[in-house]
Amino acid sequence: MNSPAQPRTDAPEGTTAVSSSPRIVIDVPPGLEGRRLDLALAQLLPQYSRSRLQHWLETGRVRVGDRALGRRDRLLGGEQLVLEPEYEPDGSVEPGEPAVPLRLVHRDPDLFVFDKPAGLVVHPGAGVRHGTLQNALLALDPQLARVPRAGIVHRLDKDTSGLLVVARTPAAQAALSAALAAREVHREYLALCVGVLTGGGTIDQPIGRHRSQRTRMAVRPDGRAAVTHYRIERRFPAHTLLRVQLETGRTHQIRVHLAHIGYPLLGDPTYGGRRRLPPGATPELLAALAGFQRQALHAARLEFEHPRSGAMQTFEAPLPADFVALLAALEQAAPAQREALAPRRRGVPR
Repeated sequence: MNSPAQPRTDAPEGTTAVSSSPRIVIDVPPGLEGRRLDLALAQLLPQYSRSRLQHWLETGRVRVGDRALGRRDRLLGGEQLVLEPEYEPDGSVEPGEPAVPLRLVHRDPDLFVFDKPAGLVVHPGAGVRHGTLQNALLALDPQLARVPRAGIVHRLDKDTSGLLVVARTPAAQAALSAALAAREVHREYLALCVGVLTGGGTIDQPIGRHRSQRTRMAVRPDGRAAVTHYRIERRFPAHTLLRVQLETGRTHQIRVHLAHIGYPLLGDPTYGGRRRLPPGATPELLAALAGFQRQALHAARLEFEHPRSGAMQTFEAPLPADFVALLAALEQAAPAQREALAPRRRGVPR
C-alpha cells in the first residue's frame, strides 16, 4: 500500500492569510503507474475531500508542466504534479458556536494548539451537528472555513482530553498533515489501565474495522500497521498509570492495543469490558471509580516542527481535574488495598 504523499507548499514569503493559495507540489511516488488521477489524488492528499479535489481537477488546477490534467488522466509514475488550490468556504461546515469551551494553549498566524476537554466531539457527524470543536473553531476564526476540515489535522476521541493542533492556513495544514503521515509529529499520552503491568513495551499489531461491530476497531491481520510504545509511570495495587507514545495514529489505537494485551483503559465503555471491582478497594475508591465515566486517557505532550519556521514546538497539558482526583483516590486507597491483598499473595486464606 502506498503511503500518503509528502506535499511541498510554495507559499509567497510573508503570506499568512487563509485566503492565500500556495501551490502544492507532489512528487508522485513509485507504484502509482497507470492509476487514474482522481483516485491517486484522493490517496495522495487525504486531508482534502474528494469533492474539493474533483473541483480543482475540473477547473484545471492540477498540472504537469504546462499541461492541465483531467480526472481520467493516468499517471506515468515519477512525475511532478503541481496543484494550485482555490479555497472557497466548505459548505459542509456548520456555523461557529461561541458557547463551546476551548482552552487555547498557543496561537500564531499559522496554527492554534488547544487543550481539548473530555466530552467535546471534534468533528460534526451523524447525530452531532452542533457543539463540536469544529463549530467552536469557526466562531474563533471564521477564515478557517477555507481550510480543509476547518484546519483540524488530527483528532481525539470525544472522551479523551488533551492537546490538539489546528492549522490556520492551507499551507500549514498541508505541511502538518505531511509531517503526521511521515511520523514526525510526536504525541505522548497518560493512560490509566486496569491491571498491574510488570514493565514497559511496544505493541506492534495492525488495526482495522471490527468485522461485525462497525463502530469498533480491532486488531486484525489485514488491518493497517499500528505501533504503540508504553512505559510505566506509576503502579497501584490494581491499576497502572502508563506514559504512551504513538508511532502511528489509527482510530482508537491506544484503547484497542491496551485492551488487546489484557490491560484495557479504566472507564473505557467500548473496549473495557465489564467493570471489575478491584480487590481490597475502600468505599471511597469504589465511589471514585464509579464516578469516572470516561476512558482514562489524556494527550499530555505534543511536539512537531513549526510549518513555517521549522523550529521545534513542544506543548504540555496538565491532567484535568477529574483525572487528578482519580489518581489521588487510588494513591490514598493503596495502603489499605496492599494490606488486604498481602495474605492472598502469601497464599494465606482470609
